[in-house]
This record gives sequence, C-alpha cells and structure tokens, in this order.
Amino acid sequence: MCSHQPPCPAADDADHDAARTVAFHPEQGWSLLCNGLVIFDDTGELLPDGRAVDPRRPALV
Repeated sequence: MCSHQPPCPAADDADHDAARTVAFHPEQGWSLLCNGLVIFDDTGELLPDGRAVDPRRPALV
C-alpha cells in the first residue's frame, strides 16, 4: 500500500503506527495510515485483516 520512500512499517511491525496518515477524520476520531491500519483517538487500532487492538491505558501508580 505504501508507495513512498523509504517505505512505512508494515501493519504487523512493532512500529506500525509510525506510518504516514492518508486520511484524517478528527471529527470522527480516527485516521487511516498508508499501511492499512486504522488508528483511533483512544489509541485503539483496527488492523487490515480486521483484527482489533484494544486501547492502551496508562498504568495507575
């Protein structure tokens, strides 16, 4: 999906959320990255294969 150089990390890479944003919808709370990942304002993610990643919550001290 990524056509620029250097290519963005793949959706299954550890740093996958470092890919470039191709669609940004702050009014709806989500962005589409060039690797097919949808990221949400609450830090949840939707992977290109349809799997969901739960939001990351900060640890309480």
